[in-house]
Amino acid sequence: MAKKGLFITFEGIDGCGKTTQLENVRKLLEENGIECVTTREPGALKLGSQIREILLHYDGVVADNCEIFLFLADRSQHVETFIKPMLTEGKVVLCDRHTDSTIAYQGYGRGGDVQKLTELNKIATNGLVPDLTLLFDVSVETGHERAGKDLDRLELAGKEFFERTRQGYLTLSRQYPERIKVINAEKSKESVYNDVKSLIMEIAGL
Repeated sequence: MAKKGLFITFEGIDGCGKTTQLENVRKLLEENGIECVTTREPGALKLGSQIREILLHYDGVVADNCEIFLFLADRSQHVETFIKPMLTEGKVVLCDRHTDSTIAYQGYGRGGDVQKLTELNKIATNGLVPDLTLLFDVSVETGHERAGKDLDRLELAGKEFFERTRQGYLTLSRQYPERIKVINAEKSKESVYNDVKSLIMEIAGL
């Protein structure tokens, strides 16, 4: 494959199964001799882990704009000190959540200004855009059922919030159809993986 590397992100509402499929993709790539690394947002690095703790478990009020800037600070650090260096080395970077999460959750979910968030994301990433985004789409009911009872601060936001977030993701998929591929994640893990595998093999040239 090309020396440039590939940047692939995994998105969807909580309980969609994206983390499981990310691990499946890692195994697929490694079995085919392709170097890859896995990471996540927020909290991939030491600084990020501290930001993640605040975002997910802080027990006080977090203002909407404060929440946005915490996510963006984590992303800026992550892109510059990890993602870009890995891509320069020619590796495939598999990331659990990235810019689309901020648009879907803080934009559509929280009711933030989507256009402003899009511009802020561009600043935080210095223009880096994923080569492929896999959007795992499930109903809010399915997502909550799979997520279980041990919920973090964001997961406690309520059904209406998650429905707005889900619809936000689907709106993004219509805006960027070449990059964002929607996968029906209501199906079995095996069926979902078959859909994922075909997309990964195509982009990785397998």
